[in-house]
Amino acid sequence: MSLKRKINNNELTIGTWITINNPLIPDILSSAGFDWLCVDMEHSAIDLNDLMLLIISIENNKIYPLVRVGENDPNLIKRVMDIGAYGVIVPNVNNENDAIKAVNSVKYPPQGKRGVGLFRAQKFGKKFQSYFNWVKKDSVVIIQIEHIDAVNNIEKIFSVKGLDGYFIGPYDLSSSMGITGDFKNKKFQNVIKKIIEAGKKYNITAGFHSVNSDPAEAIQYKKKGFKILSLSVDAIFLGDKATESLMKLKK
Repeated sequence: MSLKRKINNNELTIGTWITINNPLIPDILSSAGFDWLCVDMEHSAIDLNDLMLLIISIENNKIYPLVRVGENDPNLIKRVMDIGAYGVIVPNVNNENDAIKAVNSVKYPPQGKRGVGLFRAQKFGKKFQSYFNWVKKDSVVIIQIEHIDAVNNIEKIFSVKGLDGYFIGPYDLSSSMGITGDFKNKKFQNVIKKIIEAGKKYNITAGFHSVNSDPAEAIQYKKKGFKILSLSVDAIFLGDKATESLMKLKK
């Protein structure tokens, strides 16, 4: 079953973020059993050349490659998809037009407005028709809700056809409310509840990125019904384990 169908069926999928631009990272992480790996182009030094090598490595390890693009830019998203991403995570979607733009950038006409090119994803032209059909049925579009403006427009955003899931960006969202990092604040909790309820109404699957390498937080969000779960980041996994092991050794 494709990743899109799992997400649309509200099945649990678990992944992590890649921020280190080395194709050995997916090789190392693959043994953990993640469903998908997301290459982060928003908060890293990873460029398109790095991305291609990372996606090849992810695919070779039989894992779904996703990419968080740095911005909601049609040309960037088109190139990311042409390289071979199975889907994108688009930041800062604050209104209906932002959501439409994200979908249009991934999908070919008549579903979207993506330009046609022949690169790696299309097997350099040899399998364009099968890729065209795949994009229509199985490409993934996930958006990030990370500003109070998005919450105020949430019904219109989630009513856009072609969206599969969403991630809540808790730090940016709380910052836009003037309560940065205060996740226990009642106002923040009410906003989260509003997003979740709207997601259920429009059948948009809920996602959450738990940055901590300790799974305790992710487990709590799993219990709350979040089905697209991201557990930590490659660099944090590396740093936390090294620190933990060294502290034990020093004792």
